Amino acid sequence: MDFRPVLYIIGFLLSALSIIMCIPGLVDAYFGNEEWQIFIFAAIISLFVGIVLILANKTESFSLTIRQAFLLTTLSWVFIALFGSIPFIFSNLKLSFTNAFFESMSGITTTGSTIISGLDNLQHGILLWRALLQWIGGIGIIVIAIAILPILKIGGMQLFHAEASDTETSEKVLPRAAQIASAISVIYFLLTIICAFLLWYFGMSIFDAIAHSMTTIATGGFSTSDLSIAKFNNINIEIVISIFMILGSLPFVLYLQTFRGNIFSLFKDDQVKVFLSLVFFSVFIVTFWTNQTSINFFENFRSAFFNTISVFTGTGYTTQNFNNWGSFIIILFLFLMLVGGCAGSTTCGIKIFRLQILYQTAKVQIFKLLQPHSVMVPKYNKIQISESISSSVMGYFFIFIISYIIITLILSFLGNDFLTSLSGAATSIANVGPGLGNVIGPTKTFAQISDSSKWVLIIGMLIGRLELFAIIVLLTPLFWKN
Repeated sequence: MDFRPVLYIIGFLLSALSIIMCIPGLVDAYFGNEEWQIFIFAAIISLFVGIVLILANKTESFSLTIRQAFLLTTLSWVFIALFGSIPFIFSNLKLSFTNAFFESMSGITTTGSTIISGLDNLQHGILLWRALLQWIGGIGIIVIAIAILPILKIGGMQLFHAEASDTETSEKVLPRAAQIASAISVIYFLLTIICAFLLWYFGMSIFDAIAHSMTTIATGGFSTSDLSIAKFNNINIEIVISIFMILGSLPFVLYLQTFRGNIFSLFKDDQVKVFLSLVFFSVFIVTFWTNQTSINFFENFRSAFFNTISVFTGTGYTTQNFNNWGSFIIILFLFLMLVGGCAGSTTCGIKIFRLQILYQTAKVQIFKLLQPHSVMVPKYNKIQISESISSSVMGYFFIFIISYIIITLILSFLGNDFLTSLSGAATSIANVGPGLGNVIGPTKTFAQISDSSKWVLIIGMLIGRLELFAIIVLLTPLFWKN
């Protein structure tokens, strides 16, 4: 395989990352924090490596083969997480490489699991860097999900070809990705600015508003406080964040269609309708359950509304310790973690459209058992689902469940208790953030678990973020054969 095009593009990504690293450095310098030098140092290293990769792998052609696209998709996240960990290693936090890489990978995959405590006392640069990592990861996964994964035919994502025909090859990945990225980035940036303004208007400081707006629209969940959103105790802030968590969970390609004049595209999409229905039905269930132990309906609904949306969208913000809401809520939240949001959004998990396709396929199979000679085809958004897409989705679902079971078993083998293993696997592969239980629960960090467990979770974050097949295909011997 010719690695030059892949390393050439990664060189540009690291060069761009070095520029972004200067932002928290400037913020630290503005506030008089000495750690600005660390970000400049990290930026210089990233820029140096980026330029070396560009100069050493410059090619006349920018086309990518299918195998190169698979490799680029994975290595991009690994390299950004690796160089993104440099500020954590050399900051006053003095994190080990494992902890720094865990924090960086959690950020770039928008997982939101953290090993850092004492956030309220951290300097501004590190807090902003955590938010920036999630913001970068959010826009990055949208572009990949819309422009690259459909061409690679991963997990039924070929349903979401963006202005592409089935005859197109991966040689057109970069041009189309560039077009989509430019349009999506504008929308993504505007949503972030609007969210930041509203959070500032309703009581957050400018810094907190900017940091939380980035991690909200990215459905990442990194906060500037150990108490997360509970620190602010402001219902208006909770409503704003809830709305933008949902907006971040909707297909961004539909926003493009809306801006192009198709105003009702969001409301006509079956995936969006099912997602919103499940969100509000889950909120109703949680409100009803918590209302059995407390007669304050308004406060119960407020807590259920925010925390349920946060878990469902994979964001991971909290205002309450929902470990205390009973075993039913813990189990419900565990399932909601795995579901996730819509395809082409910043969320992860199984995705709503895959559950819809599985349901339609099962429905057709049952119908054929009752009426063997009748003709009935599964449909999604009033379009017939091809057999290849059904097979791809079923394959994805099988590998997702198997991967979840394997990660859970490994975590248990490494000495973690049942709930920590079960929820830790879910929070990594579904990129949710907080786990469940007394070790990695909503009020805890992941600092207590062993380094080996952290590496298992790091792998889980990566394969979950990149839709499993993009990683697993690299492990097959056939991929490396000419």
